[in-house]
Amino acid sequence: MSEGKPARLKTFQFPCREDNYGVVLHDPESGLAISIDAPEEEPIIDVLEAKRIKLTHILTTHHHGDHVAANESLKAAYGCEIIGPADERDRIPGIDRVAGHGDSLELNGHRIEVIGTPGHTLGHVAYYFPDQGMVFAADSLFALGCGRIFEGDGPMMHMALQRLAALPDATKVYAGHEYTLANARFAVTIDPENDALLARAKEIELLRDEGTPTLPTTIELEKKTNPFLRAADPAIREHLGMTGATDAEVFTEIRARKDRF
Repeated sequence: MSEGKPARLKTFQFPCREDNYGVVLHDPESGLAISIDAPEEEPIIDVLEAKRIKLTHILTTHHHGDHVAANESLKAAYGCEIIGPADERDRIPGIDRVAGHGDSLELNGHRIEVIGTPGHTLGHVAYYFPDQGMVFAADSLFALGCGRIFEGDGPMMHMALQRLAALPDATKVYAGHEYTLANARFAVTIDPENDALLARAKEIELLRDEGTPTLPTTIELEKKTNPFLRAADPAIREHLGMTGATDAEVFTEIRARKDRF
């Protein structure tokens, strides 16, 4: 490791519950071990034990049960610190420290930028590791999709996704669920002339037939193929009959169509 440069984090992604993903990040040099959310205790502990890792932190993205279910049991087992969104502090089990949009965390020499991504829930955040080129978007940005809007509104969610789209193109995006196949089938109804999307949809069919994860994705790939990041695209606007609408209005219409799909 060169002086002043953080060690490369080892990243372990694994399925949890019905369609969630868990992620554990580990720095063997410093002992830092982070669980991104805590969807389910057993799969997380299986990874920790298999890799001989002692969990030090949980970074919680939002309060939904399928992302915080194992917070308290993991804290009891490992004494880990739980960090979560400031706007949802009263709804995060076992929370020790809060963080909000624009905050920067430093854990064992690793910098983590907190990006507010409200819409799915009002306090939802994503965690961006600039030195690692990774963002953990949970239920805001999915591969070829975005989270359902439960607590916010269309313009709010559109703004949140634009914050993520502004990250470097090479940034790897880890999302909270394996929804990509269904998202692809919807995306082609919104952007049917997008050759990159059509090719990706075929690739996703093959990956899922083999049981292979479709994540992580990248910011660049999502900007080219994810209709929720492409509200400004003239072809999509024409297809929707919304050439004179704002980007937020187009996004909101796409989200409404996905809800009915």
